Amino acid sequence: MVEGGFFDGKSVLVTGGCGSFGQAVIEELLRRPVGVVRVYDHDENGLWTLRERYRGETRVRLLLGDVRDLPRLSMACTGIDVVIHAAALKHVENCEYNPFEAVKTNVLGTQNVIDAALEQNVGKVVLTSTDKAANPGNVMGTTKLLAEKLVVAANYYRGKHRTAFSCVRFGNVLGTRGSAPLLFREQIAAGGPVTITDRKMTRFVMTLKDAVRLVLETVSMTRGGETFILKMQSVRITDLAAVMI
Repeated sequence: MVEGGFFDGKSVLVTGGCGSFGQAVIEELLRRPVGVVRVYDHDENGLWTLRERYRGETRVRLLLGDVRDLPRLSMACTGIDVVIHAAALKHVENCEYNPFEAVKTNVLGTQNVIDAALEQNVGKVVLTSTDKAANPGNVMGTTKLLAEKLVVAANYYRGKHRTAFSCVRFGNVLGTRGSAPLLFREQIAAGGPVTITDRKMTRFVMTLKDAVRLVLETVSMTRGGETFILKMQSVRITDLAAVMI
């Protein structure tokens, strides 16, 4: 990885750390001599699971809280060098039917991360975004695009604060909760059918390992205002389903 020893001794906060991606980031960070990894999430059961997994690991701190709660988030950012902001509502249908909930988490929550980071003089903040933010046609993509705009704009009004903000866009991360391969696997195991909304659909895909590598490299390269995008493979969803079947 190009970040070399960037994370050595650093204090890192991962919002949404109980998600598939967040947990993978934590695992990778703990392979390095980081100072501390704070996991911030509103998923009480997820935090309990991580507590059992990392019992005895003195570098892990598990914090119960929501990105909608600015005072709590500001406390979590105290003494932090890097924030990896992965907390979001990410399922298209959930956001479509509950649009203002998506706004409160993806937009207002991201602004809270920005405000907390500036207040606590965090070194770097990286927002994890999605390819659905490009020319969005749904609520989820639109809120993530606005979150990107807020993060980039923060570099222009940060004043004397040292905080540098950037974004990284992911494609569909294979194997994470809610991803098509997991749904297809369940449908195949049940004897079918495998459901596809549109047979002409193509998706940009990446592995979880690639996603983690990308975000950690992004942190080390961030100078402020960038949007990083991995050159991803595009696959036809029918090909993916056929191979799995």
